[in-house]
Amino acid sequence: MKITLLPGDGIGPEIVAAAVDVLNATAKKFNFEIEYDEQLIGGAAIDGTGVPYPEATAVSAKAADAVLLGAVGGPKWDDVDPTLRPEKGLLQIRKDLGLYCNLRPMSVSKYTAHLSPLKSERAEGTDMLIVRELTGGIYFGEHNEAKEINGVETASDIELYTRPEVERIARFAFESARKRGKKVTSVDKANVLASSRMWRRIVTEMQANEYPDVELNHYYVDNCAMQFVLGPRQFDVVLTNNIFGDILSDEASVIAGSIGLLPSASLGDGTGLYEPIHGSAPDIAGQGIANPLGTIYSVAMMLRYSLGKDEAAAAVEAAVEKVLDEGYRTPDLYAEGLKRVSTSEMGKLVADAI
Repeated sequence: MKITLLPGDGIGPEIVAAAVDVLNATAKKFNFEIEYDEQLIGGAAIDGTGVPYPEATAVSAKAADAVLLGAVGGPKWDDVDPTLRPEKGLLQIRKDLGLYCNLRPMSVSKYTAHLSPLKSERAEGTDMLIVRELTGGIYFGEHNEAKEINGVETASDIELYTRPEVERIARFAFESARKRGKKVTSVDKANVLASSRMWRRIVTEMQANEYPDVELNHYYVDNCAMQFVLGPRQFDVVLTNNIFGDILSDEASVIAGSIGLLPSASLGDGTGLYEPIHGSAPDIAGQGIANPLGTIYSVAMMLRYSLGKDEAAAAVEAAVEKVLDEGYRTPDLYAEGLKRVSTSEMGKLVADAI
């Protein structure tokens, strides 16, 4: 199995190292071999090569069975040219690999429900999968930087979708729902946006013609954000466009109790990209206190979706549960009476539990 490692910036190198410990233990237990190729992305790539997504990274990623990414960005690169910001590396690799589908599972277990900003009884038992379109919409539409037009400073960004883009992401959501609770909530802003009206019409047609066994409802994005807080357990599969998914998935992560726990997978027709949903957290980088569990859960998704190792994926998830059940916590989850451990120690504990 060829894996491209992209530690990136901030806490990225620490959490990826912990996840690699787990992946190595899993490979040993389930008798398969892994070949790693570490490359640069984001701010680290800007410092090393002058661009956020170097050619060497692109070549490695395309040749890999999967890519494991840490995090990108930080205040160090706030003042670089907008076309060279670290986040451009993420957008470019998603486009380069054709990663049109982002999966973000979010569940609230008994170990973390008390950390949720919601009441425990409201949060515990939540189990949703956010399916976000990743290579279209406003992030990839035409961007017109600020300039004076008729004496007034003006800027614009274009939200653009095509029918094939909507159909392929909706199909992924419907197929995923068939394996879960058979319910899809499609999120749009059809009362205001033309692109959302097309999105809603296409999704409705697909449900009627291809997926009559799956329940479909539609929420405006503002109402969906509110419903996440009022009753997160009502959701099964949430289908969203790029920008709405970016916002809603971060909201969902907070409901889970810690942004450090949640993984993501970005999938297309080739190499898959796996990463935790949190950022680079430069304020705690190098201190050994970052939570690597989101990255370790991302390894489980990698094993399941890209490497075809379902049993190994389940073993990783069970190992994390075992370590949490034994009371081990990184500082973001720590409370009196539990066992506080570092980033690397958490990785080794999960690896040992494998």
